Amino acid sequence: MGTLTLDRQSVVPLYYQIQQSLLRQIRAGELVAGSPMPSEQEIATRLGVSRMTARQALKSLCSLGVAYSQRGKGTFVSRTKVEKNSRQVLSFSKEMEARGSRTRSKVLTFELVSASEEVADALHLGPTEQVIRLKRIRIADSLPMAVECTCLPSRLCPDLLQKFDPETSLYEALANRYGIRIASANEVAEAGLASSDVAPLLRVAKRSPVFLFTRTSFLESGQPVEYVKSTYRGDRYKIVSRLTQGDRHSSMGVK
Repeated sequence: MGTLTLDRQSVVPLYYQIQQSLLRQIRAGELVAGSPMPSEQEIATRLGVSRMTARQALKSLCSLGVAYSQRGKGTFVSRTKVEKNSRQVLSFSKEMEARGSRTRSKVLTFELVSASEEVADALHLGPTEQVIRLKRIRIADSLPMAVECTCLPSRLCPDLLQKFDPETSLYEALANRYGIRIASANEVAEAGLASSDVAPLLRVAKRSPVFLFTRTSFLESGQPVEYVKSTYRGDRYKIVSRLTQGDRHSSMGVK
């Protein structure tokens, strides 16, 4: 907590004074990425404030994206947000490894199912066709970053369930085993709130800010081969689009 002295006569709320002091320590490097923040009890005891005031200060730092909470463990200083480049088709593994992160996946489901109307429409499937559905938690440096659900036409990779280790790179398996190489993708990004089923998987509070991505990927021929719905942590990601004036292929829209 440094040498913070609260001005109890100020019109500035106490929680905000605490928040600003902690924020200054983060920006000065006194509290480094990954390190624990003072606990609610520690703040309350050392500064003589209620735990509710301490909790509000920590929650406000989480809302700013400079800290994140882990249930049962406490609040920690966030690392710099990961840039998600909307103009590159990269797998999660490649995206994270390019930034020096160690990645792994926790498999939730890996199964053959009938295509839903939404999936069939995106992948141009017939009414009775099936898809292989893979749902995973994507993890970087031991921190869950996203929940990703991928659907692939089963006729393109009929033995994928038997031959593929779902904890490894799907794109590499598709390319090496089936000659399926993603050439382009349409991806829609929306702001959302973590649902009650996704929040514990990402270790965030229910209704925390998240990014919702829906992607359809295509072969060079234009054939759709992958449909993905993902939920990414809002406190660990930012979306980046690099545009140039007069670039007809670049666009940014809000719906």
